[in-house]
Amino acid sequence: MFYWFLKVFALGPLLKTVFRPWVEGLENVPREGPAIFASNHLSFSDSVWLPLVLPRRITFPAKIEYFIGTGIKGRLTALFFRGIGQVPIDRTGGRASQVALDAGHKLLQKGELFGIYPEGTRSPDGRLYKGKTGVARLALAAGVPVIPVAMIGTDKMQPPGKALPKLMRPGVRIGKPLDFSRYEGMEEDRFVLRSVTDEIMYELMELSGQEYVDMYAQKAKDELGRRRAGDAGERSVGSSGGNGSGSTNSGGTGQSGSGGTGQAGGSEAGQGTDKPGADGGAVRRAS
Repeated sequence: MFYWFLKVFALGPLLKTVFRPWVEGLENVPREGPAIFASNHLSFSDSVWLPLVLPRRITFPAKIEYFIGTGIKGRLTALFFRGIGQVPIDRTGGRASQVALDAGHKLLQKGELFGIYPEGTRSPDGRLYKGKTGVARLALAAGVPVIPVAMIGTDKMQPPGKALPKLMRPGVRIGKPLDFSRYEGMEEDRFVLRSVTDEIMYELMELSGQEYVDMYAQKAKDELGRRRAGDAGERSVGSSGGNGSGSTNSGGTGQSGSGGTGQAGGSEAGQGTDKPGADGGAVRRAS
């Protein structure tokens, strides 16, 4: 009830009037029956724009931190996410994350729509990162189609750390449903799970136009944090030394560094020259 109140009477009309989100591919949304919407993840607001433009209700998993905050702000945040039917997910992985996927499975069994971000977290730099196989496991276990969705421009509209979005139009591009019924009963085969996940990520890459990086987004975030810490340490040392000199390649920021931004690094270093194969695995682009 709270979901439809927010969408139809409260936030929905206001957001549509002010930001005018555009959408392509609504004909690919099933009128009834279960489906998984697999989306790239660029911004906190991604979980707002897709539900806003869909004619049906969709439930997304939300990180568990939104549900366990303290103080007035924490309680209001938890109330909001519970009110719109979001499912808490522990992103540390393992059994804790499986609980959220099980909740998604129950929703799909009821004929509802379930949204998921295969990357597991927001992209740190606007590129598309390697997908985790939970989306494949859920699709095969539930026996439902996967609909790829590309969020367009939401990272520029509301970058990480920004509380309020800029006044610009976000976009939602919905792809054709992907049928994985040929893998029925194989949800415990890790090679099949990787193949299915890579096929989904390939479609997301095609829909979004993003550069693909064959490493997990969380690893990229961790490496970025270490580089920033290293750069801060270098600046501190340079300042105390009086001349500010230092190695330009330290901390992985040089063009040939291996910290995730170098142009000469391998695909696991984040150079983005690989892409997920439609038949599973990474396929190198011709140079």
